[in-house]
Amino acid sequence: MNLMEIVVIFSLVLGVLLLNRPVTLLAQRLYTRHQFKRFISSETFYHSVISSHFRYYNRLGLEDQRKFLFRTFQFQHSKNFHYIEVEQTAEMPILVSAAAVQLTFGLEKFKLNYFDDIFILRDDYHYGFYSRPFMGHVDQTGIYLSWDNFMRGISGYTPNCNVGLHEMAHALAYVNFITQTEEDKHFKKEFPNFSKVARPIFTSMQQAGVKNLLGDYAATNYHEFWAVAVEVFFESSVHFRHELPELYQAMARVLNQDPLSCLTGNTTLIVRPTAETADVTAVAH
Repeated sequence: MNLMEIVVIFSLVLGVLLLNRPVTLLAQRLYTRHQFKRFISSETFYHSVISSHFRYYNRLGLEDQRKFLFRTFQFQHSKNFHYIEVEQTAEMPILVSAAAVQLTFGLEKFKLNYFDDIFILRDDYHYGFYSRPFMGHVDQTGIYLSWDNFMRGISGYTPNCNVGLHEMAHALAYVNFITQTEEDKHFKKEFPNFSKVARPIFTSMQQAGVKNLLGDYAATNYHEFWAVAVEVFFESSVHFRHELPELYQAMARVLNQDPLSCLTGNTTLIVRPTAETADVTAVAH
């Protein structure tokens, strides 16, 4: 191979690399436009389903509500839903998708793309060698939710216990820190700052038995602390901000949203700060 051939091959490779990102972005924009056209015909139905169950959605302004609905549509159509001993309805995948969108509404990356499959089971179930029943869990095979517990959570029948938000919180950590398949730059950069506040609280709960509104389950391990903190952040925002104000603000920064801002008519999105690298590992259930 002579020098000219090497130069030509190098130029071709470089050209492909330089063009790859613009072509990819263009393809993504075209696909998003196509999805939005499909979404328009379903928008009213999505609104009726989500507005009947999500107080969070009802507090949003009209522009954010449409964004929420379209993201729900996109999330749903990026997943395969499996129904185990429960009768499928048209509302089920919409509501599950909406739970994921609520959690990630302030983030750029929201589809949790590592997970192709979501499994909806009728009620509590057993998993692996654990003796106690599960309400939901996340592993490399997918996101698992028990439908009766999911509905109790979004209906407010179980205070500070929302299995949809809980498992989506595990899934969000999983794709950012375990598989690194859909990393959100803001979330990963801000998580160390969240941990600076959260770790001492978790340690005091686990080692010294300190009690707070997060409850005993949050002291199981740091992964459960994160997921429970997400639940309480959305379900008992006022109480959370009053009792653990620094942790509340750290959660608002890492998720780039503040649920209480909806009460004043403001957007849920907050100013994006800068931070360092992340420090979370695996999540299980």
